[in-house]
Amino acid sequence: MKLSKKINENYIHHQESSIADVLKEIIFGMEDGMVSTLGAITGIAIGSNSHSTVILAGVVIISVESISMGIGSYLSNHSQEEMEKRKIQEEKEEIQKFPEEEKEEIYQIYLKDGWSKDLAVQMSEEASKNEKLILKEMTMHELKIPIDKKSISIKGGLYMFFAYVIGGIIPLFAYLVLPIKNAIPVSIVITLTGLFILGMSTTKFTKQPLIKSSLKVLLMGSIALVVGLIAGILLGI
Repeated sequence: MKLSKKINENYIHHQESSIADVLKEIIFGMEDGMVSTLGAITGIAIGSNSHSTVILAGVVIISVESISMGIGSYLSNHSQEEMEKRKIQEEKEEIQKFPEEEKEEIYQIYLKDGWSKDLAVQMSEEASKNEKLILKEMTMHELKIPIDKKSISIKGGLYMFFAYVIGGIIPLFAYLVLPIKNAIPVSIVITLTGLFILGMSTTKFTKQPLIKSSLKVLLMGSIALVVGLIAGILLGI
């Protein structure tokens, strides 16, 4: 039966998107950039009532934290990728040293996955005759590592860096164009609006209800925002 390509194209797993691979970094960077920057500069604004101090603090926070977050994203993803490579290498060594044990192991995995006994025997027999094939099967089914997984460590770090910068600029922008007393409420409103829009943007990939996703990001961000505001105000006094 021939499937409609138009229908298939509506599914995410048939779409090529570099953003989808690093969606976590983008969401985390944008949300943290907005929330942490807003919490800090609002507290400093209330405590110091100094326009120049708020702008300087905002620029420093965004500069330092964006680099820190970008490096952190790179290191965490790189470490995960290196660990996965090591697991695959160890699995390859086990296949070479203990072929019969690995054959039995993949057979048991097939049974656990729901294949019939006869088919599981046939599949394990076939896989054990080809070292590359059984390594591929063990990588997917035992190690739970996707085949031909692309590295996202560098890309993830860059997306995290720029996402944080963009997120941080949102609450700071009001202080660049408005007097400090007017900038405080405007900055809060703009940031909360930004969080809501950020939630809306995720629905392109999650296919979740628009309002539900937007309110979820807004709520989660607001919780962190309140904590950040309290800490910023207390430290700013």
